[in-house]
Amino acid sequence: MFYRLFIFGLIVLASDIMNAQFINDLSGSLESQITYYTDDEKVVNPGDTDFRSNNYLRFNYFKNKFNASIQFESYIEEALLGYAPVFDQKFGFSMASLSYNAKHLKVSGGYLFDQFSSGMSYRSWEDRQLGINNALVGVNVDAHLSKKVQLKSFLGKQKNGFDISDGTLYGLNSIISAGTKINLDFGIVGRYQTFESSNPDFKEFTNLYSGKIIYTSGSFYSHVEAVYKGKDALVEFGNVIDSRLFSGNSLAFNIGYFKPGFGVDFTFRRMENMAFYTDREAYANIYNQLIVNYLPALTKQHNVGLSNIYVYQSQPQLNFIAGGKAGEIGQQIDIYYKFSKKNSLAEKFGTVLALNYASWFGLNAEFDIEDRQYSADFFRYGDKYYTDLNLELRNQWSKQWRSAVYWIQQFYNKERLEASSSTVTTNIAAIDAYYTINNKNELRFQLEHLWTQDDKKNWAGGLIEYNFLRKFSVYVNDQYNYGNDNEIERIHYYNVGGTFRHKKTKFSLNYGRQRGGLICVGGVCRFVPKSNGLSFGMNLFI
Repeated sequence: MFYRLFIFGLIVLASDIMNAQFINDLSGSLESQITYYTDDEKVVNPGDTDFRSNNYLRFNYFKNKFNASIQFESYIEEALLGYAPVFDQKFGFSMASLSYNAKHLKVSGGYLFDQFSSGMSYRSWEDRQLGINNALVGVNVDAHLSKKVQLKSFLGKQKNGFDISDGTLYGLNSIISAGTKINLDFGIVGRYQTFESSNPDFKEFTNLYSGKIIYTSGSFYSHVEAVYKGKDALVEFGNVIDSRLFSGNSLAFNIGYFKPGFGVDFTFRRMENMAFYTDREAYANIYNQLIVNYLPALTKQHNVGLSNIYVYQSQPQLNFIAGGKAGEIGQQIDIYYKFSKKNSLAEKFGTVLALNYASWFGLNAEFDIEDRQYSADFFRYGDKYYTDLNLELRNQWSKQWRSAVYWIQQFYNKERLEASSSTVTTNIAAIDAYYTINNKNELRFQLEHLWTQDDKKNWAGGLIEYNFLRKFSVYVNDQYNYGNDNEIERIHYYNVGGTFRHKKTKFSLNYGRQRGGLICVGGVCRFVPKSNGLSFGMNLFI
């Protein structure tokens, strides 16, 4: 069926190219990030290639009920530092897809993106900043059987750079409306990968079963989601140990209440051995390649630079290294309040108070390192991995001036998260101030400081940014590790640059040092090494 649909779609596309309407139905984009890496007296760049660039060229075509897309990628001379080695072609075909959309049915083939529920069992997505593209290479069917029942299914392999996975994925998800306030979500996601094993209990199929209940009523909402992962082999350093089989599970609970001027949101999550990859050998790779499910860190996404030095990544993996880890358990709470008492100073200045607290722990578990066995309690907390307590106060002082003040306290267990030898406790204070000159020009100032007696000691940072004519912005920022006990490591990580925006076009230019560490988007991170260089970015849309 899909083969015939694909051929029919190509015929429709080819016939439309012959007339002028084709241009009106076509859109596209070109994105480039180019960096010339240089050494200086403080930062020596890793690798032998000075010039590197990531480039993405994409075309989308819409015609009646058909939608087609194609993408090309180019990495010259190599991909930017911190990206997976699988991005290794000077120029090549990357993705293509074709879909047919009827009123109650959507059939798609090619390189596809989708998600089941919150993504704990399945999510395929692209994030170029993180170097993630785990598109399903296959077929997807999305059918609305009635107003209350939706079914989604897929079958295929997974994109891995310019190649595809060895393992095969399949999935079925149902979304059922059980009333005006309750929705149900059930799904199964599976992987099939051949593997020669002498263990009679080993199965080449591994399944994830998920269920979710969502309840909403006025300003109140809540959901409970659970996932069970069938038994699969232990994987260490890319080696499949088929004599050791372990299952996994996750449980997430969210509850919240919002009304004008006030909101509170609470999330609890427990995960045990929940990392899942299309190819077993890819387990726990640092680039997140071939990952099937979406397990982001549930912490506040800060816009204060120094708060991202000690940033948390979720810990779903099972391993027996450095004492062993089986997963994570923890919670996060957000509280938002806008002062509204009439004639008060807080009401006059539009004061907004936001409080966030996140705390994450390892599972309380006993490990037999020699025999590679373990047992974990379900609700008992183990070693503390990370806490983040932060307070944000926003004010609109006048038509010209507004500000945000931040106080952040973090605990970061380097011993358990990085197999290092210490823990780190930090206090961070920061202020963001904006001055609106007129409706086209604005100045921004930021000052921040991190205090700690641990690890690399104190940091200071600052930013000045000027946005003018709604098209241009220029900035200078710096992060200085002035408290480091090693004088050689007392480095200014400075950057100077600017951007130009016009309609659907954006250009950026930056020169400076990259601090090194984790870059995170939406709770998912990638590691970047310390570097120095000149970078040029371009985004064009047609």
